[in-house]
Amino acid sequence: MKPMLKKLAGLVLLAVSCCATAHATPLTILVSIDGMRPDYLERGVTPNLNRLAAGGARAVAMRPSFPSITFPNHYTLVTGLRPDHHGVVDNNMDDAEIPGVRFSMDNPAAVTDRRWWDQAEPVWVTAELHGIRSGTLFWPGSEAAIHGVRPTVAPPFDSKHPAVVRVDRLLSWLGRANVEPLGFATLYLDDVDHAGHTFGPDSGQTTRAVARIDQAIGQLIDGLAKRHLGANIVIVSDHGMAPVSAERVVRMDRLLPEGSYRKVVSGPYAGMEAMPGREDQLAAALLKPQDHMQCWRKGELPARLAYGHNARVPAFICLADTGWMLTFNDKALGKGGAHGYDNVAPEMGAIFIATGPAFKPGVVLPAFDNVDVYPLLMRLLNLEPLPSDGDITPLLPALAP
Repeated sequence: MKPMLKKLAGLVLLAVSCCATAHATPLTILVSIDGMRPDYLERGVTPNLNRLAAGGARAVAMRPSFPSITFPNHYTLVTGLRPDHHGVVDNNMDDAEIPGVRFSMDNPAAVTDRRWWDQAEPVWVTAELHGIRSGTLFWPGSEAAIHGVRPTVAPPFDSKHPAVVRVDRLLSWLGRANVEPLGFATLYLDDVDHAGHTFGPDSGQTTRAVARIDQAIGQLIDGLAKRHLGANIVIVSDHGMAPVSAERVVRMDRLLPEGSYRKVVSGPYAGMEAMPGREDQLAAALLKPQDHMQCWRKGELPARLAYGHNARVPAFICLADTGWMLTFNDKALGKGGAHGYDNVAPEMGAIFIATGPAFKPGVVLPAFDNVDVYPLLMRLLNLEPLPSDGDITPLLPALAP
């Protein structure tokens, strides 16, 4: 074994085997590596992640929920509900019950407005209500007082903080004298997603981003070991990434009657509302056979997508073939990478790695749905899970007796 890997193995063993004397239950840390595909672990740049996977459990892949995009899937991971059920149906949404406001990732007033999140209860809210202090750095929804509750520590999202700074900040919350310890924490890392979008999943830039994040994971493990903190660490991603190209674009504006629709979202899938009196005309244009996409009325999507019944879903949804983009102008031609496709497409697969005292070493799980992460997190926190779409059964083989 190489010296560096020997050192890492020792640090991992120390971090996950030290019984947390200050905790009735070991600290649980949920880490999201946005846009991380399972095959990225095979590029030879992830010694820390691979070591954690070997010392704990990993999945061949984890299936995201549809739509395979950031905010909906992050909320699914901490609620166990499909986007149609927890209400965060897109990164960009309208809601007739919240008039005059458009939800978007770039709208701080909306992101911090609990009305967009209150259709579900995430792990940290339940934890706080049961006296378990939580800290989020960062996680979609953690900036809002969902059901009137926020994590004990939850700084606002700051995209300028590099991964190493985020890890340092999280570690600064842990093992502090005379401060009641956290029982649950989250860490969000987005370098891989940014590189995948800009340069594509197969690029050297994306591989280098994966390497940087792996180093940050090593920093986290090292920091836990230095603080003699045992922890159950669950590392996930929200979705994968597919290469796109300007040659694989469907121009929706050229297919649809002018003035018949209002665009809500576009990209790997598109959502549209019909203009008053134009629904039949729009339906006729969309619902006939199409090249490189399929369209449905809201409520008529395939049942396996579990999407289309929430009031926030647009009236018409079109889903592109993987690698194709649906655009409404020539300024949004495909390049680099994208996600949001069919959640069973291999390119959309997400990672799952879990290590710590609660997990057996060397377990490889078959692919499972990301709704199942929620009941696992609740088990780790010794909390009763709320009703959800998730089922812990697929993950039971990974749990220690």
